[in-house]
Amino acid sequence: MSAGVTTHGLAFDAGGNRRVGPLDLDLPATGITVLMGPNGAGKSLLLRLLHGLITPTAGQIKISTDRQAMVFQKPVMLRRSVAENLIFVLKRRHPRAEVEGRCRNILREIDLEARAGQPARALSGGEQQRLALARALATEPELLFLDEPTASLDPASTLAIEATVMRAAAEGTKVVLVTHDTGQARRVAGDVVFLHKGMVCEHSLAADFFDSPVSEQARAYLDGRIVL
Repeated sequence: MSAGVTTHGLAFDAGGNRRVGPLDLDLPATGITVLMGPNGAGKSLLLRLLHGLITPTAGQIKISTDRQAMVFQKPVMLRRSVAENLIFVLKRRHPRAEVEGRCRNILREIDLEARAGQPARALSGGEQQRLALARALATEPELLFLDEPTASLDPASTLAIEATVMRAAAEGTKVVLVTHDTGQARRVAGDVVFLHKGMVCEHSLAADFFDSPVSEQARAYLDGRIVL
């Protein structure tokens, strides 16, 4: 099943100020949508609104699936072992007899099998993020939200995360990804939503966005200039 995401008049206020919107969005039901924009543009707020972590001030959000997961910039690890972080979600979706085998397979895929019994919070940042992403995908989401999942990672860890995300998208999971990394966006995006001061300046196919951005704000951002 594909996961459509649509908003109409979506807005969020905080401290008496409009932080996001109003936004009308219609995201593709498949592939990877990348949210880009300068600091304070409202990218992470929009992601949290879409995932239901905060309540909109106004407007509507329509999402065609309840099977959602989210991975944050700073990985959230349970106070359990590496394996138990996965088992926690696997046992909710699979028979008990299958859980340990599935856990071993996933840990092998993310190169953490040797660390299975160690505390998850003792892993490096890159290892924690790989585990957080694997744990999210173990819930078999139809819609996956990623908030700058590689922002503080080294190049090798970044590419490993990107490969996992692209594989998930190819297998049918709709991905909405926030990133400041234009190189990453070029590598993974199918379409780009560019935000500025809480508003959508443009939404287009990734190739069109990077080759010929429409808005002055997007052109300035891609050129490395200050976005006014």
